[in-house]
Amino acid sequence: MTLFGALRLPRNLVVGAGQRATLPAYARALGQRALVITDERLAEDPEFCAMVDGLRNAGVTTEVFSRTIAELPASCIAEGLAVGQSFSPDLIIGVGGGSCMDAAKVISLLLTHGGQPSDYYGEFKVPGPVLPVIAVPTTSGTGSEVTPVVVISDPARSVKVGIASPHLIPHTAICDPELTYTCPPSLTAISGADALTHAIEAFTTARRPYSHKAVQEHVFVGKNALSDHFALLAIGHISASLKLAYDNGTDIVARERLMLGATAAGLAFGTAGTAAAHAIQYPIGALTHTPHGVGVAVMLPYVMAFNREHAGGPLAEVAEAMGLNTQGLSVDDRAGAAIDAVTKLFASVGIPDTIAGLGVLADQLPFVAEQAMGATRLIKNNPRPLDAKSMSVLVQAAFYGDRTQLSA
Repeated sequence: MTLFGALRLPRNLVVGAGQRATLPAYARALGQRALVITDERLAEDPEFCAMVDGLRNAGVTTEVFSRTIAELPASCIAEGLAVGQSFSPDLIIGVGGGSCMDAAKVISLLLTHGGQPSDYYGEFKVPGPVLPVIAVPTTSGTGSEVTPVVVISDPARSVKVGIASPHLIPHTAICDPELTYTCPPSLTAISGADALTHAIEAFTTARRPYSHKAVQEHVFVGKNALSDHFALLAIGHISASLKLAYDNGTDIVARERLMLGATAAGLAFGTAGTAAAHAIQYPIGALTHTPHGVGVAVMLPYVMAFNREHAGGPLAEVAEAMGLNTQGLSVDDRAGAAIDAVTKLFASVGIPDTIAGLGVLADQLPFVAEQAMGATRLIKNNPRPLDAKSMSVLVQAAFYGDRTQLSA
């Protein structure tokens, strides 16, 4: 194997308690007019208000758009874009969960290059740099603060769609775990499970044939030496901290480790990509209107089982990263231990064990399988090749809770 590594990163990335205090200096270095994107709940939060005050005290004229909606419908983007067009910002600041940060990224794109979000669906459709974005996550989950992708809900389509381009990576990411202390247990579970799914899918994704053209031909270049480093870092921190943070939101060490893990997972999948769990979540989310994180987490153990014979070595390394006692076990048994450990961890934080538990109906399974196969940028990353028949088997297994039928 030829050693190959690739990373796409923000220009600045800081992680640590109290780092939100760096926001005014980073913003002031980029311009004098900042459009801040958040949601209605955070707009009333004292910590958010203090950050806005800090910007203004630093001489940055600030406009706040606080009507971001979860899962990011296109109407929300249009409303935020109109505010941006009237304000003419020099930079965009996204504060909140994945939807707020994704909104900041796509509004930056549209303010720079015009058009509609649909003009940029797919990979490499963004023609050039966008207005600089500073991303400040308030959950430990999506990794949007460091990734080249946004996902939006398009009313003209039955599933969510993505825009993927290196130009969408935020200029600066400020990851302060103190902003997650008030996350309720359910949100902690969903966002943390999302992050662990990112890390495991990035680490087990298909390794592409070596080519000097890979980074120009694919936004997500597949498993590689550098993304693997961040994936394993993420798996170790998230698996050790998720249940602790879920049980006790004031566990400072757990909150710090969970945020570091979520950001590392974003660094991993932002270069390597994700795979089948994410492809299947798109139609599931459209049908059930359940959060993205819970959907991918439900699917992950089934996808790991489906991929076991094609990614046994990496799955065995996942077991090691999770701190499992695997002494004396074969590679295949270590892979099985990883699948069992992920299943147990997710169950302990309230993640349903089947897609039926999310509200998917039996007669909807063909639709789920068909639409999932349409997410080609994700399907091509899966280590075990997927076709219509195998996708149907995978979806049925996740519906009935039966992993025994998933071996190759």
